[in-house]
Amino acid sequence: MEAYNSGKEGVAEIVFFDLETNVPNRAGQRFWILEFGAIVVCPQKLVELESYSTLIRPKDLSVASLKPSRCDGISRAAVANAPSFEQVADKIFTILNGRVWAGHNIQRFDCIRIKEAFAEIGRPAPEPVGMIDSLGVLTEKFGRRAGNMKMASLATYFGLGQQKHRSLDDVRMNLEVLKHCATVLFLESSLPNLSIAKWQGSPTIMTRSRTNGKFPSREEASRKSPPITSIAYQRKSPPITSIGYQRTVPYTRGSLGKV
Repeated sequence: MEAYNSGKEGVAEIVFFDLETNVPNRAGQRFWILEFGAIVVCPQKLVELESYSTLIRPKDLSVASLKPSRCDGISRAAVANAPSFEQVADKIFTILNGRVWAGHNIQRFDCIRIKEAFAEIGRPAPEPVGMIDSLGVLTEKFGRRAGNMKMASLATYFGLGQQKHRSLDDVRMNLEVLKHCATVLFLESSLPNLSIAKWQGSPTIMTRSRTNGKFPSREEASRKSPPITSIAYQRKSPPITSIGYQRTVPYTRGSLGKV
């Protein structure tokens, strides 16, 4: 795979990736990768440059459910004829190695599974040049206004549809969630830090009267108009472009897998 020329020397591409795995149901049972999906993204324009996804056949087929536990289509029959991890390891290595890794809760889950899978076949694992874990970044920068910070909750908050729990769909949703969060944070950091009283008292904020179709007087407008600060939070947050790498966020209590 030829590296993308970002136009700035030393700026690496970002690769958003996601794994779908079995969920261990007994003590001592390990995670097996059942699907890998990734998109390579231009860091300047945040547009998708290329993508790759594959189902993966685990060594122990019994770990894959006979029926999908979610509406994801990943069943034992679906992965039975898929390539093994060893057969797709070269491709996965090429996609991940030397790039900035991005994803939701990847530091505590996906990165560990990747290292385990490469160790299983006796090969060195790919190495990132930086990492963006959107769970940590958004918990710190965006807060919990969207709820529990699971990808499904964030997607619902922004009206992006339901999470499909398929690797390629999820990484694309992850990118869109980050774009939406960055836009909100940019607007918040750019709006004047004015008090509600100042917004309410502004002579330029007027609404059309419901009774006669005419604009009300300045005094009436000041009294009736809702404050514009419904989107202007008092706390200024920096835009998401000031991403801090390597911040970890622990699992939600009781969770075995990703959030």
